[in-house]
Amino acid sequence: MSAAPIIFSGIQPTGRKHLGNYIGAIRQYVEGQERGEPAIFCIVDLHAISVAYDPQELRERVYDTTAILLAAGLDPARCILFRQSDVREHTELTWLLSAVTSHGDLNRMHQFKDKSARQRELVSAALFYYPVLMAADVLAYRATEVPVGDDQRQHVELMREIARRFNERFGELLVVPELLIPEVGARIMDLQEPERKMSTSNASEAGTVYVLDEPEAIRKKLGSAVTDSGREVLRGEDKAGITNLIDILAVSRGIDQAAVEAEFAGAGYGDFKKAVAEGVVELLAPVRERYAELRPDEAALEAVLAAGAEKARAIAAPTVAEVREHMGFVPAPL
Repeated sequence: MSAAPIIFSGIQPTGRKHLGNYIGAIRQYVEGQERGEPAIFCIVDLHAISVAYDPQELRERVYDTTAILLAAGLDPARCILFRQSDVREHTELTWLLSAVTSHGDLNRMHQFKDKSARQRELVSAALFYYPVLMAADVLAYRATEVPVGDDQRQHVELMREIARRFNERFGELLVVPELLIPEVGARIMDLQEPERKMSTSNASEAGTVYVLDEPEAIRKKLGSAVTDSGREVLRGEDKAGITNLIDILAVSRGIDQAAVEAEFAGAGYGDFKKAVAEGVVELLAPVRERYAELRPDEAALEAVLAAGAEKARAIAAPTVAEVREHMGFVPAPL
């Protein structure tokens, strides 16, 4: 019998959480807390400062994100949920791992190229170093599984390479984690530009369904979603909009794409889009309603994060202490 996985994933507290975040990441977290021993989920506020930000808004978004995760079904009794900046080991391990991280690898990261190209002013070293911090986030907990969206595939591959390089140079210590991407819905696309991923940043309002959108807003956005000149509800390379909607409905109903295609064979796009809208409304309604109950009590949200940070440090601190020892440093002072 195989051992239960150690699961780690992080989510940024930037922007409003959208359907792509919910399907590609948050739903995986909820499923993961049933399997992971432990399942560890981190609100990565240190990552959020790699681009321009407002300090007060950052604090608010941390609470927003915490409330959404709890509303979606994360249970602090069954998982560890904490704020990244509360656990100092993340930043120390980032610097230690930089010794086995190639500058060339960081320079090839798609996210750095994309985000730096959009920066009008400062392109921060933090943005360049983002993948090293992400590696430290996971490797500090000896995680075996990393549930992320498809857009993080390159970062996880680099993380695995960093762990292998460390082990080759300093001795077997770090776990090389496995990437976990959902089979359906790994990349939910913008409803108005279906060749482009639904995004927190650089998003079109009409093309982005937010987790906290009211039902009528969801229906309006899905009703105006871009499709194509055909009529068949079928997946295809030349049918990006319809393929995206098929994926969304499949996830919303918990069925596969073929079942969606079979159900809507011969139906028009109008009826199909109405069905997708109702599926999404039903999927998100419980989260929106529970969020409204949880978000006002910031003291309770803070208590959840503080308790999670204490549990996280108990796991990360021994790992970082061993990394220090393997690299030739004396034990850190208390």
